Amino acid sequence: MSAALRATTWEISESEDECHNESKTESVTFIVESVDTQCSDDTTSTTLASTDEPSQDHNLSPPRVPRSKTPCPPLGPGSLSPCPDRKRRSRDHTEAEQLKAKQKRDARDDQRAARAIEKEERKREQQGRKKLAEHMRSLRPENCLKSLTICIDPAVLQHNGSDVLLDRLSTSGWRFVIDRQSLPQTICWTRELAQPGEDGCGSVEEDQVSWVLDLADFIDVVISVKEVLRSEEGPSGRSLLAGMLEFLNGNANKVVTLLVIGSQMNSASAWSAPSLQAQISMEDLDMEEVMVYLQLYRNVSLSFFRDWQAVTDHLVGVTKALSKRPSRQLAERGGLPFCADGPWASGVQVKREGAGLRQVWNRQVQQLNRVSVAVATAVTASYPSPHLLLQAYGSLESEEQRRKLLAPLSVTSEGRERRVGPDISSRIYRCLSEPNPEMGLD
Repeated sequence: MSAALRATTWEISESEDECHNESKTESVTFIVESVDTQCSDDTTSTTLASTDEPSQDHNLSPPRVPRSKTPCPPLGPGSLSPCPDRKRRSRDHTEAEQLKAKQKRDARDDQRAARAIEKEERKREQQGRKKLAEHMRSLRPENCLKSLTICIDPAVLQHNGSDVLLDRLSTSGWRFVIDRQSLPQTICWTRELAQPGEDGCGSVEEDQVSWVLDLADFIDVVISVKEVLRSEEGPSGRSLLAGMLEFLNGNANKVVTLLVIGSQMNSASAWSAPSLQAQISMEDLDMEEVMVYLQLYRNVSLSFFRDWQAVTDHLVGVTKALSKRPSRQLAERGGLPFCADGPWASGVQVKREGAGLRQVWNRQVQQLNRVSVAVATAVTASYPSPHLLLQAYGSLESEEQRRKLLAPLSVTSEGRERRVGPDISSRIYRCLSEPNPEMGLD
């Protein structure tokens, strides 16, 4: 293999006198290497090199000059950077993104607060429904009976045979207390019942008061009433009637019932009993005056019993009736008390074309006192609407004819036929024609 020839080097220098800032000389070196044509492995290389130093003989490649980065031009206000490496977001865009992120956080916080409030409301509603359910259960007669307390004045137990009452109350398991009352010889009732929405229980006094008297005490009351009726003055301060009137003046909502024991008579034959009339020397008319004075002027009723067993049965019945009063008052609060039970609760559906109006008219007639379904059906069959009935009333001349218009209508009930009658006919006429809403129909 032949040896390689040495490269011949030429140097070319150029200078510019006009450029004061440029002091360097550019040199272009051309290196030509000749390779023996006989050797296929030799190559010819041409190298262009730039150097500031004098040319030197070398076999290595020229050094690499690093590329200088071109500085980016200054950015103007509001202009985006033309450099891809230095792109950044503008201040307005960043603030908009921050505001959007803050709104999202606020929205999430509002949703969490709304869910918390809704959860708290559902919890309160559940507690309210629970308390209302407990209150409704306490209004049942069997539960209300447990909350009743029978208050007995010690003077009542001084009567012979009063132990029958205590034995009956103990056997029934009812609560009773022996405590002095404002009116001696009386029995009253108190009820403890929790109110809806309240944590504690309130004690409520019932309005019923039973005043237990023997025959001698009752005669004293009757004599005092006769003295009041004759002299039109108040009773004496030492009489039983004076104590009762003083009690009623301070408790106007109380209803007093006189329970007379040992009279050997009942309420139906009280005023015709010769033994009582002989003892107080009064006629039937005088006794009726006493009863009218007590019932109408003082709201005091009378009941007569043979012994304490009958009195005990009466007091037990009053206690059971008081236990049913809360549930009955609640039932009457939801609907009209004069409406009948059964299908009345469902009502009548009236369609747009008028179907059902005749049934509504039939039930309106049934709402009147002592008007049965058969009578209402007979009236509505003859006059299918109130307008037709009013037209029939207007065609008559006298008031008497209008009152008796429906009287001859035939009513079929339980296989028997009868007439509507003048009483019901007059009541229906007054219901449709009376301008005074406070006027009674009977």
